[in-house]
Amino acid sequence: MTMTRILAILALSLTAATVPAAGPALAADEFMPAVVFDQGGKFDKSFNEAAYNGAERFKKETGIVYREFEVTSESQREQALRNMARRGATVITAVGFSQSAAVDKVSREYPNTKFCLIDDKLDLPNVQSVTFKEHEGSFLVGMLAALASQSGKVGFIGGMDIPLIRNFLTGYEQGVKHVKADGEVFTNMTGTTPAAWNDPTRGAELAKSQFGRGADVVFAAAGATGLGVLQAAADAGKLGVGVDSNQNWIHPGKILTSMVKRVDVTVYDCMKSAKDGSWTAGHRVVGLKEEGVGYALDENNRKLVTAEMEKAVEDAKRKIIAGELAVKPYQP
Repeated sequence: MTMTRILAILALSLTAATVPAAGPALAADEFMPAVVFDQGGKFDKSFNEAAYNGAERFKKETGIVYREFEVTSESQREQALRNMARRGATVITAVGFSQSAAVDKVSREYPNTKFCLIDDKLDLPNVQSVTFKEHEGSFLVGMLAALASQSGKVGFIGGMDIPLIRNFLTGYEQGVKHVKADGEVFTNMTGTTPAAWNDPTRGAELAKSQFGRGADVVFAAAGATGLGVLQAAADAGKLGVGVDSNQNWIHPGKILTSMVKRVDVTVYDCMKSAKDGSWTAGHRVVGLKEEGVGYALDENNRKLVTAEMEKAVEDAKRKIIAGELAVKPYQP
């Protein structure tokens, strides 16, 4: 056997080990949705898990099982998407902006496969892109943080330092200042690589540092890293603010609210529309008006949010939707 042949076999073996087979190829008329979760895992209690919940809702309602893959390294994104498409997936949801380059490439290779990209925009005939007005939802939780704070100092801990997370921050800052013009917002980003999404220990350290400076409410927009922030807040007798999914239940009575980003609805709609024939390519932007973002109020945080606080936030929400109150997005 030649050295070239041996290397080729090894390359194929490594690829198969890196991205498991998604199952046998499908018949041409069989509908099969697929989801590729980004780093942090589908049970991150945040962004990925919201996507998982949307896919599970579709499965429960239709009885159709979806294929899935959890990315653990950057190199896997493109391989996973191509593997799903090659084996006949009808529609593939790519969870997270980090998959944009991979979707751009693979969608061109498989023009008859539908792709849904969450958190970034691509202008391609077989790609549906959905982005969110994170600044609008963050404005509301910023208001609540300022209203709940006794020190007038609140914190923000982001994951990877990118424009998307800066958009959470800028909305949060505007919400705080809307309530307390002299309120202080301490800010830390966890890192500049995808590892920043999955470092709860670092998140806890940053939270403790902000508490030491006087913050008594901290908003974590950091994926699984945020779990460390919320734990540190609960341990210190401070208040945390969750993100993406409703995280109020993680530490009942210790999480002021959660900035909810309806990734679950987006994934469900992507699959359902592809199934019923109403799926369209293009870019959608969803905010408060479209119920794409919001804040969570339930039995786990009801006692933390007074009637006066709720009224103030609901009034602001109404004004934002009506165009009477402008919330500026992040501008690099």
